[in-house]
Amino acid sequence: MKVLFIFYVPSGGVETLNRQRSIALKDVGITCHFLYYENRRNYLNEHYNPVFIKNDEEEIINLIKKHQYDAIVITSDFKMVPAIKKSGYKGKIFVEIQGYGSIQQTRYGFSIGKTLAENDIDGFLNPRTPHISTLLSEMFPNVPKYEFNNCFDCSHFNYKATGKSFVQPIIGWVGRIEDNKNWQEFLNVCFLLKRKLRNQLQVYLFEDPTLSLPEDREDFFKVMKKYHLEKNINLLPNIPNEKMADYFSIISDSGGFLCSTSKIEGAPLTALEAMSCRCPILTTDSSGIRTAVTHNVTGKYYEIGNPKEAVKEGIELIQNQTLRQTIINNAVSHVKTNFAPSLYAQNFKKMMTSTLPVSN
Repeated sequence: MKVLFIFYVPSGGVETLNRQRSIALKDVGITCHFLYYENRRNYLNEHYNPVFIKNDEEEIINLIKKHQYDAIVITSDFKMVPAIKKSGYKGKIFVEIQGYGSIQQTRYGFSIGKTLAENDIDGFLNPRTPHISTLLSEMFPNVPKYEFNNCFDCSHFNYKATGKSFVQPIIGWVGRIEDNKNWQEFLNVCFLLKRKLRNQLQVYLFEDPTLSLPEDREDFFKVMKKYHLEKNINLLPNIPNEKMADYFSIISDSGGFLCSTSKIEGAPLTALEAMSCRCPILTTDSSGIRTAVTHNVTGKYYEIGNPKEAVKEGIELIQNQTLRQTIINNAVSHVKTNFAPSLYAQNFKKMMTSTLPVSN
């Protein structure tokens, strides 16, 4: 069985998922190919299977005809569906929703999808993201929905002991410098944390600058300067994925945590990476994160728009060692049990061979 996965760029959570499921699905006899429309970076993370970079529709159709895929999974891009159907492709087509921006943006995108693709797809794939599930049921009542957690392989991406002692905790943040990631609030949280910890604070900010707008970056640096965070923040652009386990482990050993300030998110892939590396999570309730984080069990929540509460919860993660270790241990166990590659592979294979929705 051969499946083609299509997405815009090899970056972010979808790329991480593709790399993970490339290995997981091989164990159940499914070969994965990956197509991205463009690559804005000068490197490509290892996918363990063929990767194509093409944005010409005719070239994409020729690729599909050449390989005779049993199924095509298109992440977010409804516009590709009519072109594939028009080419005479007879295999299954699934549209995968891993995240779509704000609820308003998602609703708008789905409304376009109804016009373009509602009658031409075999189902939606969604990693149990609450707001996505609700909108899909509302707007596509007659299209099958397949809902199960993404996969994450803790055996390959996990904690690496640093053997170092740290003077100050490190706070991590991963994302694009754009509105939905809520970087403004993160900088406010850092400012308040810095004051609470008497300047004993370092920040690792992981980003892909090719995915942010110049005006947003200009605003970011203005706010960073306003809060006098220039010496505290380390900007880390385009870190190869295989090195992120080292960074999350450093954050863990420093006594810090990963902070997520997002307004709305799909799958919690970055959170799973951190949790697997024993790096605790402080997050907003961004919908998709709920499959990974339970408050004071596998991580911590704070109310979006309330940076003072974020600081309170963050300080407890730093100073309450009993709670910190309990959260860390629970988080690792949760990822291993509920996001196991073997479980994902079983669910995906059921989706490929069944006409009934798979929900787990």
